Formats: sequence, C-alpha cells, structure tokens
Amino acid sequence: IDRLDVHYQPGHLNASMSETKDCDGKLLAVGCKFSKDRYLPVGPLHPENEVLIDISGEKMVTLHETSVWPEPHDFIIVKRDAIKTTQVRSIDDFPLATKDMNGSRIERDGSKVTVHLTAIAPAFGRPEIRVKQGDEVTLIVTNLDKVEDLGHGFAVPKYNINFIVNPQEAKSVTFLADKPGVYWCYCTHFCHALHMHSKR
Repeated sequence: IDRLDVHYQPGHLNASMSETKDCDGKLLAVGCKFSKDRYLPVGPLHPENEVLIDISGEKMVTLHETSVWPEPHDFIIVKRDAIKTTQVRSIDDFPLATKDMNGSRIERDGSKVTVHLTAIAPAFGRPEIRVKQGDEVTLIVTNLDKVEDLGHGFAVPKYNINFIVNPQEAKSVTFLADKPGVYWCYCTHFCHALHMHSKR
C-alpha cells in the first residue's frame, strides 16, 4: 500500500487498460477537480489538473501533470494499437456537402438563405456573402481538402460563430442576420502559407 499527494481533490480515476480484459496495473490517471495555484488563472473558470502516475512498482511515482478544460468526467488509458482512427472522412457521409469547388452558391427562399460554401487551402469558394437584414441564414461549409489534419475554421465573431471543419467534412450553422453592416468571416485554423487569404 502506498500513498501519493495529487493536486487537488480527485474526482475521477482510472487505471491503464482497466476497462478491458487486459488490465495491466501499470498506470493510473487522476482527474482532479481544482488546480488552484498550479496554472495561471485564465478567468473565472480555471483549468483543472490531471495527473498520470506509475503504479507498477513498490512506490507510486508521478509521471506527468497537465491542465485540462473543466471537467472531464471519464477517461481511459489504452494501448495505442487499440485505437483505430479515421484520418480523412468520406464526403459521402455528409448529404449537405458541396463536392466541387465551383459549387459554392447562395440559395434564397423568401427570407431563408442557404449558403453552400467550400473551403480548400488557402481559400473559401466565394469572396463575399450578401444577405438582407432579417434573413435566416444557414451556412454549410464543406472542406474539400483530402489531406489529413488540414482543417478549416470558419468564424463570424459578431454572431458568435466559430467552428472547424475537418477534411472531407461538412458542417452547418443557422443564425438570424439581424444586425446591419459588413462583417468579416474568416478561417480560424492555420491551413496554409497563404492562410490570411481565407479572410472575407
């Protein structure tokens, strides 16, 4: 039996491979509720502290501590070969996707406007989007890049819109264009040496 201090107030823990039939008793992850003085305060909600501990020997040893966004309620430790990830999605999984760079367009049905916008490094498929005050606008952004980890961000800060679209993926957002004016929309995720050309 051993004891090791962690900082502060453990809320969740899990041992390596503990949710499999191959539990190995080598590592323990501890999700702590508070970080207090461990990291710089970044506002009213501070990051929390996760601790990785080696439990394979006679004495427990802290291997690593890191900050996390509050509050992970579950986590597991598994061997790397147990994880099979998709690196590039299939565009066919997204029925609203625009499959061609020339397919960017704006469709209007009364006061409902649908914007089909493509993105391929380093540009969006349209230089501007014009709508009327009071329009309900649905933006559907399709990332046509086929390169792993080449995401495109899309932000319209005045409307609190900000999301990332992974390669061969489409995402949408709907908002009411209730404020007159000209608004920048831009890519928030660095994708290319000419990244700033993704600002509209």
